[in-house]
Amino acid sequence: MASIPSTADPSTITLSSLDKLHILTHPILQEKMTLIRSAGTRAPEFRQLVKDVAQIIGYEAAREMEVEQLPDCQSPVAKFTGARVASRIGLHPILRAGIGMTDGILSLFPNATVLHLGLFRNENTLDPVEYYNKLPKTVIVDEVFILDPIVATGGTAIAAVHMLQDWGIPVENIKLLCLVASFPGLQKVMRAFPELEIWTAAVDQELTKEGMISPGLGDSGDRLFGTGSYAQS
Repeated sequence: MASIPSTADPSTITLSSLDKLHILTHPILQEKMTLIRSAGTRAPEFRQLVKDVAQIIGYEAAREMEVEQLPDCQSPVAKFTGARVASRIGLHPILRAGIGMTDGILSLFPNATVLHLGLFRNENTLDPVEYYNKLPKTVIVDEVFILDPIVATGGTAIAAVHMLQDWGIPVENIKLLCLVASFPGLQKVMRAFPELEIWTAAVDQELTKEGMISPGLGDSGDRLFGTGSYAQS
């Protein structure tokens, strides 16, 4: 498995070199992403689409998870050996937009622990600023899914991984799930954490000077909750 040295020039990191990056291309996913990106999609439909897409991404991201055997299960006809996911799963939605992905992943892992993290991006520096962190004192999960609809500059994702590492979760046990990522943001994240798995439905090449993905999907938090320029008139 190839890895990216921490001293690598970000300009040399290409999509083909990111062996931990998974870009999903299922036809149903592409159709839903078209609706999510579309400016005319209103908040109720946008929320449902984000939930649907998160569920699909989560399903794919769980493909390699270990299972434990459950002997002596009983069907209506006979006994059988069943299985269940072996790890304790934690969901780490980045507030506030990450909330929109949470129910979709909880439908796959109904017993998962939800670990909220509040980060916002300074509009002048584009750096992440932490405002809410309620991680328990002791580690109570084995694997964590970071949930954030967009990875734009990459700073928020990097801050979230650092917090989980400080808590005691190795990067190999962390997966970053997003709907859209920018290529510059991915370069930054993978330079910081070559072993981090990233699962996304789309990668766009450009960032605006304000740090927005282009074409992207706009401000996912505002679109989810009908605020800002998406408030009802």
